[in-house]
Amino acid sequence: QRFGRVVVGALRQTMTATFFADSGLTTIANLNANNRPPAPSKHRSHGYSATMFTDRTETQNKRRHRAAAVQAEDPIDKLRAMLLARGSASIKGLGRVFRNMDDDGNKKLSFSEFQKGLREFRVRLPTTEDEHEIFRRFDINNDGSLDFDEFLKALRPPLSRNRLSLIQQAFEKIDRDGNGRLTASDLKGIFNVKSHPKFQSGELDEDDILREFLKNFESGGNSIDGEVTWEEFLNYYTGVSASIDDEVYFDLMMRKAWKI
Repeated sequence: QRFGRVVVGALRQTMTATFFADSGLTTIANLNANNRPPAPSKHRSHGYSATMFTDRTETQNKRRHRAAAVQAEDPIDKLRAMLLARGSASIKGLGRVFRNMDDDGNKKLSFSEFQKGLREFRVRLPTTEDEHEIFRRFDINNDGSLDFDEFLKALRPPLSRNRLSLIQQAFEKIDRDGNGRLTASDLKGIFNVKSHPKFQSGELDEDDILREFLKNFESGGNSIDGEVTWEEFLNYYTGVSASIDDEVYFDLMMRKAWKI
């Protein structure tokens, strides 16, 4: 099976931290001024290219999810498919909208806030009753508020046991002090930033660059704190996984990216 050139546009947000050309985790020296990695080389291993996706693959995935949205009867399944039809970063993007609305940081939304968040993200379920049904499921305490962390967990596409294991291995490898959070300190010694243009110009120091890099995994809103939790790392790669049907390719991607 052959994988063509990397998709730069819609997938850039979701794939930022996945591949570092052929060097895996050894360097981020070639990241550009926006902390984005270059397109991976076209070196082939076991019949696969070391590039990420093709336009055709992404188009096929979106088409499949659009069809699933039409066929789904359960409103959660329908909403999940509608979001994935817009790209693998959409669930994370919706979570960011909700977190930005959560002014007091209690991770709860009223129905009107929930509905407003869906509208702001330009996703509309077929009926208002579908929205009420979703809200009722995650109004855990029957107090008129939705726990959006539990809601976002339910939206995550399922992961195979192998994919979950690979994601966990990658997280544990980066989490060198074992405290369950990834920080700039964990990345030091793994990445070399000396060739980064903003490091060379003096605009950013090593910690700044590494913290900016970690933001790609963070959920947004009040959750931007320079630390990446297991849940945030898992959410990131669940979105990536949703756009990769091939189990072997996901396995190859993770092992090559994180040297596990």
